[in-house]
Amino acid sequence: MKIKPDSYKALLEQQEAAISAAKATNLQQKATMLKSEHDFKRSEDLFNKKLISEQEYNAAQAADDVAKNTYESSLHEIERAQAGSSQARDQLSKTTIYSPIDGTITILNSKLGERLVATGQFAGTEVMRVADLGHMEARVDVNENDVVNVKLGDKAEVKIDAYGDRKFNGTVYQIGNTGKTTGAGTQEEVTNFEVKIRIEDHDVELKPALSCTADIHTNEVKDVVAVPMQAVTIRTGESNLSPEEIEKKRQKVTQRDKGDNNAEFVNERAEKAAQKEEREKLVKVVFVKKGNKAQMTKVTTGISDDTYTEIKSGIQAGDEVISGSYSAISRKLKEGAKVALDKEGMK
Repeated sequence: MKIKPDSYKALLEQQEAAISAAKATNLQQKATMLKSEHDFKRSEDLFNKKLISEQEYNAAQAADDVAKNTYESSLHEIERAQAGSSQARDQLSKTTIYSPIDGTITILNSKLGERLVATGQFAGTEVMRVADLGHMEARVDVNENDVVNVKLGDKAEVKIDAYGDRKFNGTVYQIGNTGKTTGAGTQEEVTNFEVKIRIEDHDVELKPALSCTADIHTNEVKDVVAVPMQAVTIRTGESNLSPEEIEKKRQKVTQRDKGDNNAEFVNERAEKAAQKEEREKLVKVVFVKKGNKAQMTKVTTGISDDTYTEIKSGIQAGDEVISGSYSAISRKLKEGAKVALDKEGMK
């Protein structure tokens, strides 16, 4: 792209002329300096022979000093003119603008002959936008709770709305350092960080500004036991009660104790309740189908995705795990309850 260079050419010619004038002045000042040096030496000899007065000697010395300073000033004037010429030449070279990358023009806002605005106080005019369509990136917002798990080099799967269910492979190459907060001061306040993912599939020519989502693989394990996420729930270690049921039971005991005036009895009951609570610490469990009954099994979990949870210990590959709705697994299902396959073959 090129802008009209006439005014910049004229400015460069002015600076070149200023250099020539400064050099000519320098030669003139050099001659004056040499003459002043000669006159001062002659005056010095005459003064030593007492043929001229001290006043005449001082005048010759002052004239020599002025001539030397004027000559030095003319040298700096040449440097100033040369700097102005370099600046003018640089400005002239910038009338031809080259794209910093090879690519395709995706936006063209100005046409031949139109006036552009560019000042030091305001943003200039966006003339065009160039994109390297062969090396595209996805920019996604990651919640502040999840971004701490994202690392440079993490693999990702990018799903672009325009391409249906196809997933494009990518790699995280930049993680934002500053969060973007939306809905500040409201219940919908959210802070996200921008993460850039380099798309590695090049068989399709992607377009800029397409909507997309991404799954970033922050951790990965292979050949492990995994169960549906909804199959894992939290129960107390021995009583087979859900956390909600334990809380209701504790409230009933508290209300009953308030009406009892026997302090010793109340203290004994409180001690037993504390011991029982210690035994009933919450643990993660799954229900395994044994015959036609449910058996509650403590498990140790690992990483999870949107669908499955890794089981590190507690069950083995091949065990039939009971899965269902949240309320069914977390509240209704009990140890020893009878279970059967549903119509779709799910437990």
